[in-house]
Amino acid sequence: MNIAAHLPAMAAQHPGELAVAVQQPKRQDGRYHYLKFTLRELDQISDRVAHGLSTLGITRGTRTVLMVKPSIDFFALTFALFKTGAIPVFVDPGMGVKNLGVCLAEAAPEAFIGIPKAHIARVLLGWARPSLRILVTVGTKLGWGGTTLAVVARSASERRERFPMIEPAPHETAAILFTSGSTGVPKGAVYTHEIFNAQVESLRRDYGIQPGERDLATFPLFALFGPALGMAAIIPDMDASKPGEADPKKIIAAIQDHVCTNMFGSPALLDVVGRYGAARGIKLSTLKRVISAGAPANIPSLQRLTTMLNEETEILPSYGATEALPVAYIGSKELFTTAVRTDQGAGVCVGRPIMGMDVRVIKISDEPIPEWSDGLLAAPGEIGEITVRGPVVTRAYFNRPESTALAKIQDVAMGEVIHRMGDVGYFDAQGRLWMCGRKSQRVVTAEKTYFTIPCERIFNTHPSVRRTALVGVVPRSAAPGGRGTTEAVLCVELEREVSRSDYMRLREELLALAGTHKTTKGIETVLFHPCFPVDIRHNAKIFREKLALWAEHQVSHTAP
Repeated sequence: MNIAAHLPAMAAQHPGELAVAVQQPKRQDGRYHYLKFTLRELDQISDRVAHGLSTLGITRGTRTVLMVKPSIDFFALTFALFKTGAIPVFVDPGMGVKNLGVCLAEAAPEAFIGIPKAHIARVLLGWARPSLRILVTVGTKLGWGGTTLAVVARSASERRERFPMIEPAPHETAAILFTSGSTGVPKGAVYTHEIFNAQVESLRRDYGIQPGERDLATFPLFALFGPALGMAAIIPDMDASKPGEADPKKIIAAIQDHVCTNMFGSPALLDVVGRYGAARGIKLSTLKRVISAGAPANIPSLQRLTTMLNEETEILPSYGATEALPVAYIGSKELFTTAVRTDQGAGVCVGRPIMGMDVRVIKISDEPIPEWSDGLLAAPGEIGEITVRGPVVTRAYFNRPESTALAKIQDVAMGEVIHRMGDVGYFDAQGRLWMCGRKSQRVVTAEKTYFTIPCERIFNTHPSVRRTALVGVVPRSAAPGGRGTTEAVLCVELEREVSRSDYMRLREELLALAGTHKTTKGIETVLFHPCFPVDIRHNAKIFREKLALWAEHQVSHTAP
């Protein structure tokens, strides 16, 4: 079923129910204003936009870049594109200008719909110039040609008939979603309508979301599932690509103004809201659940946020990736019971696989695995690479055959595709999955293999430490032009700036801490960094590759 078909179905059942509300700046009376669409209004405007886009030539199979901020226009355009059968291409501005150019060249879009700022960047940087033939501006168009969304909608405003929504084939491409590239080159995950519908069903079934709920949606693509679930999407006034910089007052106001029952946010956003609200005794009593995704759970941060919630309300950290989401989740109450083990180097517990998802741990390999066999499985309790198969698993990357070969395993007997998550972890005796970091970021020395999360969580227990990052460094040897073996180096970001003598004391304390745990024993170099480079989307995933280059320079510069 076309993922957009949920919208007219819900509009027919509950035409006057709220579909989306977008927070605007405060009025003179000190209250926030919201632009709102009912389900019927959203369905009707998306039909009109679909008619207009089709007239322009944006039809079934037309790859269309959509660079529009979370807004009424974003919702209308996305549903219109799905209805026409066009293939929206979603790219994250936070991936950086260079990566954006590479991704858009790979996607080879024929149409570009964006705000003026996006079009200016497109013109100046030559994004997808060879393939583009249709341009639509959301806002004021300058000298770059094409038309505007206002003209498109006005030209179709007289058409009152329903748009003839396409009925997709089982594996027909519905959208291309580019990964953030926080741990590698961004890649375009190919989504089908079947995958989108499976995600909707999972949210309904596994998270217990009911029609009539209201969701504080801080991630645009998740917000699109609202109408399919009969849940209104409340969009706060924030930069969705920089959740760590969100104004907590606006987030809290949006929840309270619309009596939100659900909240979806990255760990960075939840930390901002939790720090602000817990310090002021604010309660978010209407929330039934808080869903977190995008990075491993930060237990102290979740504990702060819990003080703002009803006793029965849980935070649900969810495990998954752009290529497969959701895979597993755990309730905060159970998660808190695992905190001691996490602090002792066990990794982060991400819970049990959701219904329909087959999660297995295989032996670590950096090579392609063309075909599945049970001989790939790691021993029980052994840290290995996490793999998953199920209805929400994407089958390929767009125009990336080498990346597809590295990330996908074919199960010929079952006719299924298995996704290699790129994470390492293991199952405990209770059937819970523990995540130990990215496979590509493990540090392999001559003596042992260090995994990032188990090591870092041990050091993060130190009261002066904000966060740490383990990296592998190959320092220059004393011999001219020579290279040494890989060394495990701990990079540390402190809670606050300290004196030179305190740095020396803290280094000694952290090295002593390393020696008390089998997981961290052998780490002998500690470097202090003022502010870790992190991904813009989640403000939580540390760019360890950048830190490794910095650490290599530091180690080589200070080596005798």
